[in-house]
Amino acid sequence: MNTRETLDTLREYESRNVLFTEPDGSWPIVWERAKGVHVWDAEGKKYLDLTAAFGVAAAGHGNPHVVKAGQDQMEKLLHAMGDVHPHARKAELARELSRITFERWSSEFLGANARHPKVQTGKTIFCNSGFEAVEAALKTAMLTAGKYGVIAFQGGYHGLGYGTLNVTHRDLFRGPFRLQLKEFGQFLQFPTKASDLPIVETLIRRHFQRGWVGAVLVEPIQARGGINVPPPGFLPLLRRLCDEHKALLVLDEIYTGFGRTGKWFACEHTGVMPDIICLGKALTGGFPLSACIGRAEVMDAAWPISRGEAIHTSTFLGNPVGCAMALAQINELGENKLPERAAKLGEFLVPELAKIQGAKLHATARGMGLMAGLDLRLANGAPDGATAMRAIKAMLRQGFILLPEGEHGNVISFTPPLTITKTQLAETISALAEILNEAV
Repeated sequence: MNTRETLDTLREYESRNVLFTEPDGSWPIVWERAKGVHVWDAEGKKYLDLTAAFGVAAAGHGNPHVVKAGQDQMEKLLHAMGDVHPHARKAELARELSRITFERWSSEFLGANARHPKVQTGKTIFCNSGFEAVEAALKTAMLTAGKYGVIAFQGGYHGLGYGTLNVTHRDLFRGPFRLQLKEFGQFLQFPTKASDLPIVETLIRRHFQRGWVGAVLVEPIQARGGINVPPPGFLPLLRRLCDEHKALLVLDEIYTGFGRTGKWFACEHTGVMPDIICLGKALTGGFPLSACIGRAEVMDAAWPISRGEAIHTSTFLGNPVGCAMALAQINELGENKLPERAAKLGEFLVPELAKIQGAKLHATARGMGLMAGLDLRLANGAPDGATAMRAIKAMLRQGFILLPEGEHGNVISFTPPLTITKTQLAETISALAEILNEAV
């Protein structure tokens, strides 16, 4: 199918709420294939992907080692019975996830986590999509603390399942379904500067004192909220408050995990070890698999030993193909030092984005590693989503794939494959600067 045939077919047979299309044909393109940092559309045009397909292709699109791992596994075992008759790859991945998270953190951060005097292990609940990992974490918190309340943050995005809608802030997503929601999430200000922290602390303490909160859920850096980076003291503050009130600290690192911010996981920038971490997106490089990983003592306290019927499971739990690809993806990230590469490129990306200015252009750059955003605003400070989208469409015509983030779509985000080069980033920034100066 060519682009028009594909879009016409989707309009005819897919729910109309899924795909946004412009009548003039300027959006979207139809992907045909992808390799490394590039994507080709149905007509053969080549694009530089600055999104990594929602951050998934951290080791590059179609990474040959990851693809081969999936192909080899498909020949041997395509599907297994996740909670009944297991397979070896699932055990290997659970072991590896423990190693790169809680075992490594509790060794490296021992001084910052004095309440854990020995090396910790992690236990995993495998899921299919990111929101499912968050819902597994919410269930774990409920079982552990016996309290239904969760502190979440304004601008936070944790998925659109019925559980996660309670902690996803944007009313666009929650509003239509409010009558069917428990609404157990309480949204507080997400701090963007150190002076916000005393206010946040006061509000959190107030909710803890009411006795209904069992967990604090947060993205170390908000992605869909607009690439919002909190001050360094934020996660340590949350850790301290959760310790004081015997609540669980749950980190949603579905977007920030696996090297995106210049560390394997964003919490490592401040040396904070969570009780639970939720992972997805870049975990496999392209296969639907996510994970909710908690400290072993937390998971054991929450979940009973299976007596033959798991109370949280799914048909495709720990799919063997996904597990094989995840093991290969983790190896690629480590062997090629991609988290370190992201850190180095981030030192170039954010300052260069900050140089994009003009007489009528009001832009602010922020980010960490290869997770950055350019926030566009009008002269009165209002979000300028219209200019951002015009620029993104113009960039698409020139062969660059970008996405808008933030509630008003005014933040042009950069989350490219970690294999991108400095030259490719520079070319993108130069093209964007020219387009933005023309757009305003």
